[in-house]
Amino acid sequence: MRFIIAFALFLLPVTVFANERVALVIGMSDYKSVVKLDNTLNDARDIAETLENIGFRVTTALETSAADLRTIVDEFAFRSETADLALIYYAGHGVEVQGENFIIPVDADVQSNQDIQRQGVSLKQLLASVENARQMRIVILDSCRDNPFGDALDIAALEETAIIAEQTRSVGSAGLAEPSPDRGTMVAFAAKDGERALDGTGENSPFALALMENLVKPDLEISLMFRQVRDQVLEVTQNQQEPHTYGSLSGTPFYVAGSGSDAAVITHENPRVAWAELESDQEVQLASLASQGDTRSMLGLAYMRLNSVDTRYAPNEAAEFLERAAEAGSAEAQFELAQLYEKGLGVTQDFDRAFDLYDQSAKQGFADALNDLGFIYYQGGLNVTRDPKLGLEYFQKAADERHPQAMFNVAALIDDGVITDKGIDDAAEYLYRSLRTGSEDVYNLLRDRPTMFKPETRKALQRILSQYAFYSGTIDGDFGPGTQRSIRAAYGLTE
Repeated sequence: MRFIIAFALFLLPVTVFANERVALVIGMSDYKSVVKLDNTLNDARDIAETLENIGFRVTTALETSAADLRTIVDEFAFRSETADLALIYYAGHGVEVQGENFIIPVDADVQSNQDIQRQGVSLKQLLASVENARQMRIVILDSCRDNPFGDALDIAALEETAIIAEQTRSVGSAGLAEPSPDRGTMVAFAAKDGERALDGTGENSPFALALMENLVKPDLEISLMFRQVRDQVLEVTQNQQEPHTYGSLSGTPFYVAGSGSDAAVITHENPRVAWAELESDQEVQLASLASQGDTRSMLGLAYMRLNSVDTRYAPNEAAEFLERAAEAGSAEAQFELAQLYEKGLGVTQDFDRAFDLYDQSAKQGFADALNDLGFIYYQGGLNVTRDPKLGLEYFQKAADERHPQAMFNVAALIDDGVITDKGIDDAAEYLYRSLRTGSEDVYNLLRDRPTMFKPETRKALQRILSQYAFYSGTIDGDFGPGTQRSIRAAYGLTE
């Protein structure tokens, strides 16, 4: 019975309480063994100031050694977990070795590819440090593209190694490797692969200047903001440099500088309402991008037409946008279109088509689709034969994708003994991770109904809270004032 109650509670939208934005700004110039750079420290300092002025909590790391940089990145990763938006900006030398991108600390002594891999900090490490931010993750590499190491690397290695530098911002033979960031993450490069990233004639690079100008604009949706950065850099450099972004952003509009005088990152949790608030000139830009095949723009236009209180409400048009985006491979569009077919909204009701779309989305790891398939199999639905065991497998997959509802419910199922291949430590870990996502429902349940979990599970959660320095009391399973304070702190609330 508790299992069913837990699911019922989570039929409400998951909300995020915190509204914090954190940034790590890194600048490297005075290199030990490669050419020094001119504007990188100016760029880093000015970007840091720009971000602070629009409400970011900024950590600045200038001329940092490899050891210190790794420590800073690890500490930033922990702070990012309770932030809505985590952003990293890097200005300095960068290099790609065997398909992996690295940023280079000032004390690097590079004689080979192995030195780069040992002494550099990889883009994967930077992405990992922001991956648990609650809403949006951005990594910006403002790196030039020539070979700062000269003959330090052997010729054979250079055939599969592209070097990026920030001095003349001239390009090497290949450029950075194309990243594959997780959903909800954007990676921005100062220039496309194979093009020059210019240093500029003033104190800042063209890319940094464009960033500073556009980051501060309120009411400017993030994908359109980076589009304006791109257009501005192209104009200033006379088409010699074109910034490029990679990633698959969520379907909720996002405003780096907030909306007007409001510093809120997003204006509404419901994407249907949030996209309806987009300013008309940006809707025109969105339509233009959609016509060029941008699936997120198609999603935004669809959400506008699914807001029943908006004059543009037109579910059939929304379905057409979603069909296009789904065919182009958007997992979120597949999920949203599945819901329309399940309900018969804007399309003829078709359970088989709905299930097929849920399945396509889930196969791409889309957490909402994985969770819904868990319900479908566990409870039965959409003409699917009930299969509780398979339903549990989908719930666990959704939990592993950090779906708050799934993580909480998997913890409850472990605690109840329904999931038998995991123990109380796993249950506590799922509870802790679901709390860190910022789910208000999870926080309220742990605050108001902690005894729904067995004492041993509660003790295991106390141990995890203690491990992360949120709790210093007795490990007794009693969620008294001390444990409640630690739960608030882990959730991201301050006293």
